[in-house]
Amino acid sequence: MTPEENERLARLDLLRSLPLGALTDVVTQNGRCLWEFTEGDPPDVSGSAEPDRELAARLCAGCPVRDECLELEFRSAGAETVGVWGALSEEDRRALYPMWRARREAERGDWE
Repeated sequence: MTPEENERLARLDLLRSLPLGALTDVVTQNGRCLWEFTEGDPPDVSGSAEPDRELAARLCAGCPVRDECLELEFRSAGAETVGVWGALSEEDRRALYPMWRARREAERGDWE
């Protein structure tokens, strides 16, 4: 795991107790990209790694809810995540998801 992945996962850990409905509200009310898709000129999500990485960097730059967006996508879509969420391309999220899931499973194990 890279230091960047570890840092991002640690930030997502802080969101683990936020209910799904509240998380959804935060992202839909404050997500910068949602305006683009509903009011502006929607970007083209290609499904190809490099163009989607560029789109994620451009579209999500300065968005105040990137971590919340990524947490929402992981909870909602899991390994089947598609498009650009949380400033990451589909390929990057699919690589990060198993690490996120392992942390969540380890947390549950700690509670038992």
